[in-house]
Amino acid sequence: QGQLVESGGGLVQPGGSLRLSCAASGFTLDYRAIGWFRQAPGKEREGVSCMGQRHVGTYYADSVKGRFTISRDNTKNTVYLQMNSLKPEDTAVYYCAVESFTTAQALCLMTTGFDAWGQGTQVTVSS
Repeated sequence: QGQLVESGGGLVQPGGSLRLSCAASGFTLDYRAIGWFRQAPGKEREGVSCMGQRHVGTYYADSVKGRFTISRDNTKNTVYLQMNSLKPEDTAVYYCAVESFTTAQALCLMTTGFDAWGQGTQVTVSS
């Protein structure tokens, strides 16, 4: 059974940067759409950034456009989220997820039915 493991979270000051990683095992990311989601206490889960299968198309939530960048390295079976100019409102648990045969935007709007979902990594932006 496939597994996703996130890493790279932590405590950072406002304006700082972090890079999250999501390593897949048990399956290949090559033909799947991949995405990053986040959930803050008391808030609904949000699709932050997603990339379509075969690297076709990207989607970013308005709240992170121009600050976050999603990328993937198929040789390492890993997806990344580079987060710059972090704000306190970016504080949340960040999760990665994958789904076959879908687009970037469709993945980021999904709420259930993912092929795989990670355990999450905490990002805290605070001075």
